[in-house]
Amino acid sequence: MNEKERIDFLRQEINKHNHAYYVLDTPIISDFDFDKLLYELIELEKKHPDLHDINSPTQRVGGAVLDHFQTVLHKFPMLSLDNSYSINDLKDFDTRIKKIIDIEFDYVCELKYDGVSISLTYENGKLILATTRGDGVQGDNVTENIKTIKSIPLELKGDYPDIFEIRGEVFISKSKFKTFKEKTAQQRIDKGLEPFANARNLASGSLKLLNTKEVSERPLDCFLYSLLGDKLPSKNHFYNLMKAKEWGFKVPSYIEKCKSINDVSEFVKKWEDKRSALPFEIDGIVVKINDIDLQEEIGYKAKSPRWAIAYKFQAEKAITKLNNVTYQVGRTGAITPVATLEPVSLAGTIVKRASLHNSDQIEKLGVFVGATVVIEKGGDIIPKVVSVQDEEKNLFSQQIDYISNCPSCDRKLVRNEGDAKHYCLNYLYCFPQIKARFSHFVSRKAMNIDGLGSETIELLIKNDLINNFDDLYYLKRDKLLLLGKNVEKSTVNLLNAIEKSKTVPFERVLFALGIRYVGETVAKVLANHFSSIDDIISCDDLTQVDEIGDKIAKSVKDYFCESRNIKLINNLKNIGLNFNSKNKDLKSKKLDGMKIVISGVFNLSRSELKNIIEQHSGKYVSSISKNTTFILAGENMGPSKKEKANSLNVKLMSEKEFLELLS
Repeated sequence: MNEKERIDFLRQEINKHNHAYYVLDTPIISDFDFDKLLYELIELEKKHPDLHDINSPTQRVGGAVLDHFQTVLHKFPMLSLDNSYSINDLKDFDTRIKKIIDIEFDYVCELKYDGVSISLTYENGKLILATTRGDGVQGDNVTENIKTIKSIPLELKGDYPDIFEIRGEVFISKSKFKTFKEKTAQQRIDKGLEPFANARNLASGSLKLLNTKEVSERPLDCFLYSLLGDKLPSKNHFYNLMKAKEWGFKVPSYIEKCKSINDVSEFVKKWEDKRSALPFEIDGIVVKINDIDLQEEIGYKAKSPRWAIAYKFQAEKAITKLNNVTYQVGRTGAITPVATLEPVSLAGTIVKRASLHNSDQIEKLGVFVGATVVIEKGGDIIPKVVSVQDEEKNLFSQQIDYISNCPSCDRKLVRNEGDAKHYCLNYLYCFPQIKARFSHFVSRKAMNIDGLGSETIELLIKNDLINNFDDLYYLKRDKLLLLGKNVEKSTVNLLNAIEKSKTVPFERVLFALGIRYVGETVAKVLANHFSSIDDIISCDDLTQVDEIGDKIAKSVKDYFCESRNIKLINNLKNIGLNFNSKNKDLKSKKLDGMKIVISGVFNLSRSELKNIIEQHSGKYVSSISKNTTFILAGENMGPSKKEKANSLNVKLMSEKEFLELLS
């Protein structure tokens, strides 16, 4: 055996032993013998740099130091899931599904792992890209860090597709987190840092490290639970996962197919009782439709699929003392009262502050300074006060008198009829509002301007360099350097990021403006319906647009009635920001104004059919109504859908007729 053959042999052997140890949990050889093989391979690769392989198992030890993480667009959006908190919520979900499809189907139930979402792309059996969730549309390329996780295969075995994505969760087990925390606690204290609080934060922080050697020393693991691609083994989610296990992926065994929502409920109850015995943290159950064609038929909302839901376990609670109440001013001028608490451990983190929402909630709870309160994390994320334990006040108790003036600019607060919140209307000169507007404008989901963190924005405002969004585009290198917060390289990077933001599409520019009630979804709806911002401004009745109600329409109209906002938009237009819809992908307007339902089995995939509808200006909708133009009907269309179509006199069109219409 020559040295090239020995290198190939060692790579195969080490991959086999990594899989046996980290995926199957059945080691074949001792750690000592494994280390001998790895050391031999490292030395041979040093001797033969011409035989370098980016997917060699030696790459798992790290060593590269990165400058930054490249931003990557997801081929398939990484959506979040709608949450449910009771069995009744799950039954409501089941009812909604059965209104859309009327054939028998299976659910797949999985544990909801408390870690960090990751998407892995494999081409010809080799890992070529690993991406974080980011904002769901784009994330960070963390491939080098992911290679250090030994349970993630760098090369696959078996009959895998040529190219596909597999998604999962990077996590750290309870025992390994405990060991790592104890091992590093003193070292972190010596550096003035707190010991690691919980496994999830450690896993998340590890993927953001630029030194891959440091990442390799973290006890990261990964479960995979979803395949995406054009040539998957089957149209069955559960079967695809079993195939992925054969290829070398660590697919968890805690997955079950369920015939009914009652079976789903039993699965939920079982793991609600047994979750504390698991070797890792979970925060709920994920319920999915098993059939991938049915998933496509049921469809998606703006941020989540309609065919899946997360059941969240009851939030953990803690008891502590409320020491004070402070007030935050939001981007829109909304005032939020915040409880300052005696620090308490809750769901793996130390909580010192919790939301009190508004004055009505304070009155309803009967909260007072000095009270013993119960707090929980809403959706296991945001701490909030949920009740008062001792209702009797003592000598040191203080009643909470809700503020009447803005805590920042002292402007009199206003509360509109029917609104729970108080507002500061000093839009132009209230510092927290200005700062929050800029933070929103430059955020990843909006203009995506890297290098403008909270401190930098504050510095620019206080030095009168920015007051309106257009001021960002007139920032000069010499002025930024004088601030003393930016070295030459970061200043150049910031100016490049500002220039690059001019290419951001219209829907994100619209979202970035920060119009009240215009979130990502509404901005996308408006940008898809109108060809430019001028068309939105001149529209007399925005409620004619699907999904736009009276409240949103009034807010948008009010925004454009302000002369300062029109002036700002004109300035941003002149600077070069994009205020026009991207219509160059449209092939025709043959389906303009049409609402089309897809039902049944076709030669083309559902995603291809949806793309064709959009390319010809049509709109795909998931359910039949009197407003449906026609149903694109394939084989095995459900009888109840046919019945509903007949009752509403909605036309059925075959795949062949549909394609002929567009040709």
